Amino acid sequence: MVKNFTRKPPIIIAHRGASGYRPEHTLAAYELAIALGADYIEPDLVSTKDGVLIARHENEISETTDVANYAEFAHRQTTKVIDGESKIGWFTEDFTLSELKTLRAKERIGKLRSQNTAYDGLFEIPTLQEIIDLVKAKSAEINRAIGIYPETKHPTYFKSIGLALEEPLLTTLTANGYQGANAPIFIQSFEVSNLQDLSTKTDLPLVQLLNNSGKPYDFIVSGDERTYADLVTASGLEEIAKYAQAVGVHKNLVVPRDSSGKLRRRGQTSPTSLVIDAHAAGLLVHVWTFRNEDCFLPLDFQGNPQGEYELFFSLGVDGVFSDYPDTAGFHRTVQW
Repeated sequence: MVKNFTRKPPIIIAHRGASGYRPEHTLAAYELAIALGADYIEPDLVSTKDGVLIARHENEISETTDVANYAEFAHRQTTKVIDGESKIGWFTEDFTLSELKTLRAKERIGKLRSQNTAYDGLFEIPTLQEIIDLVKAKSAEINRAIGIYPETKHPTYFKSIGLALEEPLLTTLTANGYQGANAPIFIQSFEVSNLQDLSTKTDLPLVQLLNNSGKPYDFIVSGDERTYADLVTASGLEEIAKYAQAVGVHKNLVVPRDSSGKLRRRGQTSPTSLVIDAHAAGLLVHVWTFRNEDCFLPLDFQGNPQGEYELFFSLGVDGVFSDYPDTAGFHRTVQW
C-alpha cells in the first residue's frame, strides 16, 4: 500500500490542465487532463473588469494570449506593480469578459513546448463557470468524480482594486453545489490571510501553498516578519492546520537539491521532515510541480520523470501537481 496520510493512492492534480500537451488554462487542456486520468484540474483564478472569475496563470496576459495582436487594445498596454513586482503588459482587470472572449490562448513556453504552438489561436479564455460545467459533464460521462483545485491569484492585489476574488468564488461554488468538507474541491492560495478569512465562511477544503523561498505577499503588506521557511516548521504547520486542511509545497521543501542539481536522498542526505510534520499536524501534503522535460528535472532523473514520481510517492505525499497527468497516474499505484 502507498504509505501516505489518506492510505489511498495519491491524487493527480492536472497543473493548469494537461499543460504539457495543450496551452494551459484552456478547456482543451482540462478536458485532455481528465481523459488522461487526472483526479483534479487546477484553474488559477483572476478577475475581469466586470468581476467575472476566469482562468489565467497571471492577470498579465501577453504571454498566454494573442492580446498584443489586437490594435483596438494597444492603448491598454500599461505598467503595474503586482505583488511588489513591476510588470508591463495587458491585465485582465482592464478588460470586460466579452472583450477577453475575443482573445485566443497561446502556449506560454513555446520555445520549450513547440508542439503546443500548433494550438495557438484556437481556444478561448474559460470562465470558472465554464470549467465547472466541463467537469460536471465529464464526470457524468465517464462515471468518475472529477474535482477542481482553484487558486486565488494575487488576492491582496485584487482586493485593493475592488475586485476581491473570494466572494465571487464562494458564490459560484455554492450555486454549483460545492458544499461540505468532502466536496471534490480544494481552494488554494500562496497568501495566508485570505485563507484564514475563507475558513470562517466555508467548510470547503483549503490549501496553504508554500514556496521554497520568500514570503506570502500579505505578510509583506502587513509587516509580518515570517517567511515560508517559518511556515514549514512543525510549529508553523500546526498553525496552518487551524485554518487549512492541506499544504501545497514546492518539491525542494520535501527533497532538497544540492548545488549540482541532484536530489539529496536517503543514503546521502535524508529528505526533510515536512511530510511527517504535516501529517502529524493533520494536514495533507500535495507537491508541485512535476514535469517531464529535463530542464525541470533534477540531475538524478534526467530522461526519467517516472523515477521522480516514484521517489516522492515513496515518501508518502498525498498528491502531486503535474503537467503530464498520464505520466503521474501511471506510477502512483507503485507498491512500497
